[in-house]
Amino acid sequence: MLDALAKLIQHKPESTSVPHLIVGLGNPGREYRESRHNAGFMVIDLLSQTFGFGLSRLQSKALVGQGDVEGKRVILAKPQTFMNLSGQSVGPLVRFYKIPLENLLVIYDDMDLPLGTVRIRPSGGSAGQKGLASVIERLGTQDFPRVRIGIGRPNGRMDARDYVLDDFNRGDKELFNQVLERVRDAVQIYLREGLETAMNRCNGPLEKG
Repeated sequence: MLDALAKLIQHKPESTSVPHLIVGLGNPGREYRESRHNAGFMVIDLLSQTFGFGLSRLQSKALVGQGDVEGKRVILAKPQTFMNLSGQSVGPLVRFYKIPLENLLVIYDDMDLPLGTVRIRPSGGSAGQKGLASVIERLGTQDFPRVRIGIGRPNGRMDARDYVLDDFNRGDKELFNQVLERVRDAVQIYLREGLETAMNRCNGPLEKG
């Protein structure tokens, strides 16, 4: 009897541990599925596949799934509000799950970084990324970790909005798939060893060759 009670006590911290919320920003709908602006969604899909649990529930205007990863409770989310209103989903999720800001990781595309570049940061402004700006507004702070995925800027006179909503071309898609794997690895390192280690190992451009 005492042995059984001891086992229950030992397992209790796992079920009550503070969760991590990992959010990818993007736009819902088939027409946007492979667009540059959906880089965050694509990372979440890859993480879902890697971690072995799907995003089958609609909660706080987001597709949500959760499971145990690296000994931690992890919640994956893809807001369905469209990019510019992402905070309407992220804010309520943070409050519902009582997520400490250091346990929130937001992943999104960034035109200010060249394609093939990953930047993980503990905080910072939106730099014009409207999805992140919405999250900052709803949380009332910019002090939370994020992963910026470089998509570069359009050549010539192509409108920035058209560029981010367009799909990657064949050559860029090959490089972007490598970026997805880099970000997946970075998230796993973050969960296992912390944000600083993930930054040290994964920040920067992909090596060519």
